[in-house]
Amino acid sequence: MSLIRSVLHMLWMVVTVIPYTLAVLLTKWVSGSSSKTYRVARAWLKLSVDSAKVIMGIQYRVQGMENLPTDPKQGVVLLVKHQSTYETFLMPAIMPRPLAYVFKKELLKVPFFGWSIGALDMIHIDRAQRSRAFHKVVEQGKRLLDQGTWVIMFPEGTRIQRGEKGEYKTSATRLAIMTGAPVVPVAVTSAKCWPRKAFIKSPGVVDVSIGHPIPSVGRKHDELMAEVEAWIEAEMQRLDPEAYAHKN
Repeated sequence: MSLIRSVLHMLWMVVTVIPYTLAVLLTKWVSGSSSKTYRVARAWLKLSVDSAKVIMGIQYRVQGMENLPTDPKQGVVLLVKHQSTYETFLMPAIMPRPLAYVFKKELLKVPFFGWSIGALDMIHIDRAQRSRAFHKVVEQGKRLLDQGTWVIMFPEGTRIQRGEKGEYKTSATRLAIMTGAPVVPVAVTSAKCWPRKAFIKSPGVVDVSIGHPIPSVGRKHDELMAEVEAWIEAEMQRLDPEAYAHKN
């Protein structure tokens, strides 16, 4: 049954991404408005999350929404645990402010999906040119944060197996410190239902926990990331103790 549900959801996403991509491109071309274009793209991401609930039985439960800043002019760097594709859809669907992902430029070549994100005001980088890539992250990140857009990054850099921990890289905290934006850690247990690189998904509840904003002013990038890492990993063990039982 999980296989059939996963196939149906994939077909649903393939069918719906085409008209939504056209809508994104048309909105960008007609209005030239980044906010209007983002709203169209967000609608498809929310549709994908909602359809995952209906078709595959994957639900989500959020705690800590009250921790998010309410000032529309306040820029934030969201640092999110990355276990699967699910949270890349979920974060824009639940966050109260527009998000800008930092992503590798190769994704722009993906038909329809890549064309959509290419039309959005986000930060795509060339990983082969690290110093230049980081300069671009800071330059564009500052502009986005100044206008109240929240920059979202996965500090481990890639999807991590359930119950495991990757290396937390400090580029995100460097960005936060250089722009003065606070960081908000987010723990997500998506691999319980949508495992890393898996086609077959399982019904269940994905827990999302949002921490308090951590000021970046006057901090060192490595110690700030160490604080973020400690909070996220402790929260992951609290939310999904079964996955970490082998470590205790």
